[in-house]
Amino acid sequence: MEEAGHETVIPGSRQSDLKKSFRDAIRPLLTACSREDFLDIFSKFSVAERNKLYLQYNEVIVNLHQTLESEFDAQCQDFQFGPILDKVEQMVEEQSLDPLFSEKTNVMDVANDLTSAKKSEIQRLTRLLQRAEEQNRQMEARISLLREQPQEVSDTANAIKRLKTGISAYFEGNDKLPPI
Repeated sequence: MEEAGHETVIPGSRQSDLKKSFRDAIRPLLTACSREDFLDIFSKFSVAERNKLYLQYNEVIVNLHQTLESEFDAQCQDFQFGPILDKVEQMVEEQSLDPLFSEKTNVMDVANDLTSAKKSEIQRLTRLLQRAEEQNRQMEARISLLREQPQEVSDTANAIKRLKTGISAYFEGNDKLPPI
């Protein structure tokens, strides 16, 4: 029954469910008339004629079932329902694994989780900012200390120079100068 150019593909559950649903839907439509009802409808005919009509009716119904099913299958292949339904099935499976798309997930729970995550992130960033501000204050204190230090160094150098001059002046009159 396979047409040339069409690959045999194992259908996904959605594809097989669609075909099964179609077959289940047409079966009662085409078999709505029971044997007793059929024979009652043709009660003016002889028993042999009614049996022959019923056999022909059954053949027509069986052929109609087969024709409808094969036409349905052909339409499914022409419109590529199989790959589309397989893709839908894959997407549904992926979404079932994703907690944001799960039907079991409460939107408020997700919102609360997101809110608490954002609050903790804000607290962490606030602590980092406070730490950075403290480091900046320490650096500014060091910089101001270093700016004052050169003046102290030059003051110390001047004091040493004056001390040397004073010591030299004290011992100028003496022949022996202490080693410096």
